[in-house]
This record gives sequence, C-alpha cells and structure tokens, in this order.
Amino acid sequence: MLVLLNGCSSERNTWTSKAYHNTTAHYNGYFYAREEIEKIDKTVWSNLKDDYNRILRLYPALDSALAKSYDKEIQEAIKMASIAIQRHPNSKWVDDNYILVGRARLYSMDWGNAIETFKYVNNPKLTKDKDARHTALIHLIRTFVEHKEFNNAQAAIDYVQKEELNKQNQKFFLLQKAYFHQEQGDYDNMVRSLTQAVPMLKKRDKPGRIYFIIGQVYQKLGFEAEAYNYYKKCLATNPEYEVDFYARLYLAQVTEISRSRNVAAARKSFKKLLKDSKNKDFKDKIYYEMGIFELKQKNLSEAITDLNRSVREGNNKRIDGEAYLRLGEIYYDTLRKYELSQAYYDSAIRALPTDYEGYARIKARQEILNEFVKHLNTIKWQDSLLAMASLDSTQLRTRIDSAFQAKKAAEEKRMGKKKKRSNRIDIESNTNNNIFASANDEEGTSTEEESVDWYFGNPSAMSIGQTEFKRIWGDIPLEDNWRRSLRSASTAVSNRNQTLLPDEQNPNQAAQVQAPPADPVAAEYDRVNKQIPRTDEQKKEALAKIEDAYFNLGDIYYFKLQENNNAVSSYTTLLKRFPESEHEPEVLYKLYLIFKDSDPGKAEGYATKLKEKFPDSSFAKILVNPNYLQESSLAVEKQKALYKTAYEHFENKEYRAAKAVISQAQELGETSFVPNLAMLSVLIIGKTEDINQYQFALDEFSKTYPESSLAEYAKKLLKSSKDFQLSQEKRQGIQYIRSFEESHYFVMVYKKDERMFASAALEKFNENHFKDLRLKTSNLVLNDDYTLTLVDGLPRVSSAIEYFQTFNDKLATLTELRNHKFYTFVITKDNFDIFYRTKGLDEYIQFFEKNYPAENQ
Repeated sequence: MLVLLNGCSSERNTWTSKAYHNTTAHYNGYFYAREEIEKIDKTVWSNLKDDYNRILRLYPALDSALAKSYDKEIQEAIKMASIAIQRHPNSKWVDDNYILVGRARLYSMDWGNAIETFKYVNNPKLTKDKDARHTALIHLIRTFVEHKEFNNAQAAIDYVQKEELNKQNQKFFLLQKAYFHQEQGDYDNMVRSLTQAVPMLKKRDKPGRIYFIIGQVYQKLGFEAEAYNYYKKCLATNPEYEVDFYARLYLAQVTEISRSRNVAAARKSFKKLLKDSKNKDFKDKIYYEMGIFELKQKNLSEAITDLNRSVREGNNKRIDGEAYLRLGEIYYDTLRKYELSQAYYDSAIRALPTDYEGYARIKARQEILNEFVKHLNTIKWQDSLLAMASLDSTQLRTRIDSAFQAKKAAEEKRMGKKKKRSNRIDIESNTNNNIFASANDEEGTSTEEESVDWYFGNPSAMSIGQTEFKRIWGDIPLEDNWRRSLRSASTAVSNRNQTLLPDEQNPNQAAQVQAPPADPVAAEYDRVNKQIPRTDEQKKEALAKIEDAYFNLGDIYYFKLQENNNAVSSYTTLLKRFPESEHEPEVLYKLYLIFKDSDPGKAEGYATKLKEKFPDSSFAKILVNPNYLQESSLAVEKQKALYKTAYEHFENKEYRAAKAVISQAQELGETSFVPNLAMLSVLIIGKTEDINQYQFALDEFSKTYPESSLAEYAKKLLKSSKDFQLSQEKRQGIQYIRSFEESHYFVMVYKKDERMFASAALEKFNENHFKDLRLKTSNLVLNDDYTLTLVDGLPRVSSAIEYFQTFNDKLATLTELRNHKFYTFVITKDNFDIFYRTKGLDEYIQFFEKNYPAENQ
C-alpha cells in the first residue's frame, strides 16, 4: 500500500504515477468539467430561435442575459478543470482541462480571459500535444468572432491554415472559418468552407442542418441546381421536422424552376405541402413562398392573393411583415398605386424587427409614401371643406346625414357578407366613427377609412383590430380554447365591478371606455362645421394648403418616385388652379428639365415662358447661365439660412434633424459655403460616433477642402482629439514588465498605406540567417493606422538581441523593405500582451530604448 501511495505522488515520473494521474485527471476533473460544458452547450442551442427567412446561423449568438442563467455551471466547470490541473500537473489531460476553462470563459463572455487561456494552451513549451494547441487556436478564432475582432480572427485563421491538422480539427476549423465568413456576410467564402467540411461530418455534427444552410447560401447566390442537391441531402438525413419542412418548401422553388421549368409541378408541390396536416402551423410561410413564386412568374394577381393569404393564415409577425413588404413593393414598383403601397409599408414597418436586412431603406420609402399620402389627403379634405363652405347649416346637416346613412348601409351590407363566412372577424377599422372618409385634421393627416371591403385585405384595419384585441384580452399565446384560461379571473372581475357603485369604479377604466355619441350625425356636424373656411382669410389659407400640397406632390413624384408623368400632371394642375402661384418660376424650370430630353420643343416653350414672365428669377438666370447658382450668392444665402437651422438642431442635440437639414442645404449645389456644412457634419459625427470615426472624418475634411479656412481648424481638432486619446491611455498607466530572460518576439510596425511585403522579406531573412531556430512569421492589425509583422520563436534575450542586430546590419540588403518607414524592436511575450492590448507604441519604444543595450538599437 505504501509503495502504491508513494508511486501516486505528482512529483514522481514512474509508470505507476503516470497511469494514476492520467486516469484520475481524465475521469474526475476533466470528465465532470466536460459534463458541465455540454450542459451549457445544450442550453445555448436550446435558446436559439431559428429565423428561416434568413440563412440559419451556424452557431448561436452568445447573449449576456442568457449567460447569467448558466453561471453556476460555468463556475463548476472551471472549478473541476482547475482541480485536475492543480492536482495532476504531470498528466496528459492538463491542456484539455485548460481548453475547457477557455470554453467556459467564452460562454460566460469573459473575452479577455478566454483569449489568454487559449493563447496559453498554444504555447509549444507548455503544450507538447500539437492537436491540443490546434484545438485551442480554433476556439480562439470563435472567441475573436464572437467579440467582433475580425482582424484578429483573420490573423488566427491565416496561422492555423499553415498547420497540419488532424481530421477532427480540420473539420472544426472549416466550420469556424465558415462562421467567421457568415458573421461578415461573405457567403461565397462561407459556402466554400462548408462544402470542404461536408465529407468530414458525423451524425453528432447535425449534418442535415449544415446541408440546409449550404442549400440556403447557394439559393441566395443564385446557384439553384446546387441548392437543390443540398436540400435533397438534408432530407436524406431525416432532420428535425422544422428543418425538414423548410427544406421541402425551398426544394419546391428550386427543383422545377431550375431544371424543367415546369411551373405546374411547382404549384403542385406547394399544394401538397398545404394539404399535409403536419404543416398547419406553417401555412403562412407556404402561402408567402407561393406568392414569391408567382411574383417570379410575373403573375401579379396570384402573387397578391397568396401574400394576403399568408397574412390571414399566420401568426408569425416576421412573415407578416415580409408579406406586407412584398405587397408594398408590388404596388410601389409595378402597379404604381402609391396610396395602397403606403398602407402596406406602414404595416411592414410595424411588423418587421429593426435589425431586418435593409430596414433603413424600407423605413425611408415608408416615410416618402407617408408624406405623399399626407399631401394627397390635404388636397382632398381642403377641397371638400371649400365645397361645403357654400352650404347653409340645413344643407350641411342634410349632406352629413345622407353620408352617414350611405356609410351605415354599406357597413350593414358588408356585415351581412361576413356573417356568411365563419372564419371572418368583424373589427371596426375606424373607432372615431367619422362619417366622411377623408383627412380631417389641420395638418392634413389621414383618418380615411380604407376602401377595401375585406377585412384581411385592409392592413390598417388589421393593425387597429390587433391593438384592440390586445387591449381587451392582453398579449395571450395562440392556443385552443384560449378564453378558458381567463374565464374565472374575468368572471370574478366582472362580478366585482357589478357590485361597485358608479363612483367607486376604476376612473382609469372609465376614461378608457368611452361611449359612442348619442347622435353621431350631430357630432360629425360639429366636427366638420368647425373646420369649414367661412371668411376670406380662412379660404385663402385653405387654398394655400392645396397649392403647397400640389407643389410637394410634384416634387415627390419627380425627385423621390421618379414618376415624371405624374409629376407633370401635379405641376400643370398647380399652374392651372393657381396662375399667380409663388411656385410658378420653379415649376416652369422643373417642367423644362423633365421635357429637356424627351420633348425638346415643349421644354423650350416652358423655358421661354420662364424667361419672359420671370426674367429676374434665379431659375431664369440658370437657363441663361448654368453656373449661375455657383457664381451667385443666392445659393449661399439659402445654405446659410439652412445652416442656422441645422446648428440650432445641433445645439439641442437633435442630430438626426440637423443631418437632414444639412443634406437639404448640400442639394443646392457646390458653393463656397459647402465646407461649413461639411464641418458641421463632422461635428455631428463627433457627437454620435466613436473617436476613431471622428478623427477619420476630420482627416478626410482636411484632404477634401485643403484650401478652405476651416482646414486648419480641422487639423487643430484632429490634433486635440489625438492628444486627448493619448493622454487617456497614459493616464491608465502602461507598466511594462522588466523581466527579459524569456522567449522574445521581433516586431516590425508600419503604417497600413506603406503596402509592405514584410512577411515575405522576414521569412527570407530567417531562412538565410536563422534557419536553425525555425522561426514563424505572422501579421496582426495593431490599430486603424498601423499593422505589425511578428517573428515568433526567439528563445531568450540574447537570441533576440542577436536577431535585432543582424537585421539592422543586413537591412540594406533587404530590397523589399527599401524606401519604407517602420519601427522595429524585440519584446517579451508578456510585454507584447500589454503592448497589443494598450496599443502603446510610443510608450514601448521608450521602454525598449531604455532597457535594452544601446549599441544594439
């Protein structure tokens, strides 16, 4: 017994000791730590919500909120792995335990410690097992990707690609490389890495999911035949049901179209999916894909029908949003029905998440359409009010009553149709009970009830209905007999409210539930009568609103919708209705521009009228001299006025509004005042973006406007910003370690625009002068300005100084480095970690000059 116990000492190197420590380290600490990591891995995957409207993620994104839920497992994994390392330091499982510690820190989003742990395992002096080092490096790539350090991830990938990996690590590396490309949106390189990994996939790798992702990428890139092959491979693996369903759905898109062009067969595939009872919860997605399919076949009516069915059938808000978006695009781009398009774009913006691809572009178009409909409704409503101004009170009340009865009859007819359809829901789309279907506020915003009779074809009505449902029932899950879960509670509340006196009931509740007016005709009469222009001044004001609305509609058609015919119609209507309009010179000039290429004769007629009727206008002068705006002060004065407005927004921290006004001013053309606008834009960047973007914008300003008086001011701001940044770094107190008897790196630092081939030059130098050391060369990005090349493998300080001295002696012979500026020094591994983290180049050069022999510098 004593002999056995003595043989189990961690300090002994006998066969008995090794067997004991290897077995104990493996089946105690390492085993339990791995179990905890696998629990965490399952938790992370189980919380992944796949969005099949996008290419699926190869790995779940790490979330700090979720990380708190498995913190106990994190701590347990680190504890068990650490015990194994401490108690069995000579076992072959030490590096594997360190990798588990690194993975635990990765899952806990402790980026710094995770990176340091994986780098520690990669040290060849500490880890003799090259496979373990490779595994650590591949996990390091994942850590860099999750932390959005893509430059460092690329450097690690470049390093690993030079190594000889075993099959397991090769597969793992290709998947991580594909994930790196996916996070950057580089789908071409992503699919290349995935297809290389395919032959190595095992059952535990969920190959069906990976095949499906490859199919998605190929379909996105337009290689439908390849997509077809991988969707078939996915189905052959019997994946989980949801993946199976979407693979069959997308297969219907790429099979018939890419191969036989048999459209009927494709439609049959879709219908087959619809009939399958297992796909009940996916009908919205099937109808959506059917709509997209018909859209590709240019069958607009079928596409519109299917997309509307997608909204009606489903409860997936994202799919609803995409269906609304496609309908909006159809009415906008193809049918040119902008009022309907506006309704669909409004619904799309409400349904789609803000991180949806192209959300900013969709939002911009929605805002254009909102503005368009606003001006259109202003014209309709103000014209209606002017028409009603000639009516006396009796005639007005009679007309309102007639409109009310007509609306009531239409609603009753619609209700009668809906009662015949058991699956229709009657929700009032206009809760204020306005009788006139028109815009009714002073700003011309719309309260017009949609003209679509069918509820599910009316996006506005659906949105109001959804809001009303949630107000009454709450945000409850979609399930059978959903009322039952609230029956007892609602009954109790109802009984309690019935026992209260009117003055005891909840005042907030009473405020929310407003009874409809006793006489809706009288209420509508009062509302309309208040807005009717009676006096000449009021009529003049109403006409001014119509005049401005026509002008704005013309501009929207011309500049934003590129609808020249409709722009001409709006502009000419404006000139006919308002012959003395203040907008006439500008309208004549725009009409000239519209017809300049298509109808030169008509264009010349507008030009002649402009020059004869308004010879002193800036637009007439532009016709005579195209450079007039640049040569005159008119544009400058307009820009100064807009600049003042923008600067007021800037001082009030309304940066988005300020940027919009600056853009409006810049559209007036290039003038001597443009640099002032550009400088204000730079100052906005300084308030809204990080310091590096601010410095870049200042530098670009100096290059773009070198002759401007503001160029010097920009240089001063840039210097102040850099000085502040440097002082902040110095205030943190960079302290390098004065211990030099360890392995060193040789480092060359140079500006990115030097375009040096430093790696090739140093590898050639190493081969000629230090071949025995087997040195490795790699590149890293230091910051936005500098890149560095690293020579790794100098075993001690004497070797580092010898390398440094030899490099300086032979520098003249290195033709690749001639005529380039760079810094060189040697540095220990620990000091390099500090240097790379703090980016303190000047600080380390000072440290190097002070602490290394002067004759070698």
